[in-house]
Amino acid sequence: MRFFIKSAAVAFMATMIVAGASSAQATATPKLGYINSSQILAEAPGRAEAEAQFEREVGAYRLQLQRMSDSLQQLDSVFQREAPRLDSITRVTRQKAIAERESNYQQRANALNQQMQNRQAELVRPIMEQLQKVLEVLRTEERYAMIFDVAAGSGSVVVSADKSLDITAKVLARLKTAGAPKATGSTLQQQPAGVTRK
Repeated sequence: MRFFIKSAAVAFMATMIVAGASSAQATATPKLGYINSSQILAEAPGRAEAEAQFEREVGAYRLQLQRMSDSLQQLDSVFQREAPRLDSITRVTRQKAIAERESNYQQRANALNQQMQNRQAELVRPIMEQLQKVLEVLRTEERYAMIFDVAAGSGSVVVSADKSLDITAKVLARLKTAGAPKATGSTLQQQPAGVTRK
């Protein structure tokens, strides 16, 4: 889940810098604020539900990958035990068969991982969109020229800041008032083990 929060925070930081810079007001002393997107995302309404839904959906995939991995390990173990007794043609044939199954497993694992990443992004998107709206409203209402993200891993270069500029609590309060965003309805599509579709 750390990857879930970190990847969302990095994407969010890039959006906030562009949005803040493009709409900065031309005042003598611009009003600045900062947030900790990692904290916001950890406490955002709907995050726990999105995470739970993601874990439910990918559980079957993880089980499928584990079964495929166990099957390959067993196949290889049997081959290693029997290899000394096999003639060279049979040994090469079985090695090729194992290599082909390993290749199929890798392709399937890569496809499943991509599907899981896409679904994770899909589940977090409504939360990020709601956060972006809240920040934009807050920035406009309170006339912030820019809002920075000081979360670790967000690419932030802020090394020290006045705590009075931290608007994380304000953002969280508005998010909680707005409630959890509407979750997306689609789920990961199940495919039988060993089947890859393009």
